[in-house]
Amino acid sequence: MDVVFMGTPEYATKILRNLIKNQINISAVFTQPDKPVGRKQILTPPDVKAFLIQNHPDIKIHQPKNLKDPQTTEFIFSLKPDFIVVAAYGQILPQSILDIAPCINLHASILPKYRGASPIQSAILDGQTQTGVTSMLMDAGLDTGMILQISKTECGDKTSGELFDELGDMAAELIIDTLKNFHTIQKQPQDESKSSICKKIKKEMGLFDFNQTTKEIYNKFRAFTPWPGMFLSSGLKILSLKPSSLKGNVGEILQIAKNSIIVGTSDASVEIFTLQEPSKKSLDAPIYINGKRLGVGDRIS
Repeated sequence: MDVVFMGTPEYATKILRNLIKNQINISAVFTQPDKPVGRKQILTPPDVKAFLIQNHPDIKIHQPKNLKDPQTTEFIFSLKPDFIVVAAYGQILPQSILDIAPCINLHASILPKYRGASPIQSAILDGQTQTGVTSMLMDAGLDTGMILQISKTECGDKTSGELFDELGDMAAELIIDTLKNFHTIQKQPQDESKSSICKKIKKEMGLFDFNQTTKEIYNKFRAFTPWPGMFLSSGLKILSLKPSSLKGNVGEILQIAKNSIIVGTSDASVEIFTLQEPSKKSLDAPIYINGKRLGVGDRIS
């Protein structure tokens, strides 16, 4: 079985690693171009490329800015792949590539919910109790193709980072089963009446205030951990938090314990264990901000 693989982040790397482990021939790998990262803007390869360079330097890596170049289509066609496997690649495949071979996407949601760029974070933000991975036969739409198989898991109190890891492992197992049984799997159309679209997460989406409910704040904290994090208008970042049932004024410190503070929300409170100032200094309870020790009754903003 010959497969062309397209993927970019660690989620995709887990899938690629398992394809190789199961002795599926990877004809070529497509991933996004290297990008400048951090304050020093160091040009950094995507996770898939870094993995291949270190572990499988014989597999050829391709990083086109887009897939619409006819030469790219001709090259993939020349490989005569049995399948094209796509996992968080970062580009929509043109019809010319979709026509070469069955294109299977491993999307990190229970489709048709959360089509688009941020399915894991969006499921957490909406308070979903369950999420999963869908293997899907791609078409020209955005995650609109026929459903092949679905693996599910409980969201629990997991952060998006934890779910990314778990769903990556699930997708790595699911793709093997999907490929081996592709011709006997009963393909199911998606129910358009239950579909939803989620957009790319931006840094500013981590902004919050205590006027939200405890559940909303906690879901936002889970969804945006590790990135972009959750922060107040002052730049104060919340690094560790859980719900609390204590009630009081919004944004007011209701209680100070040895290792935490409890702050009022619109309906109850949250217990905060670690804060971080914009200067990057982590603050554990008791809390000092700008040299002032915070006490019960003080407000955080």
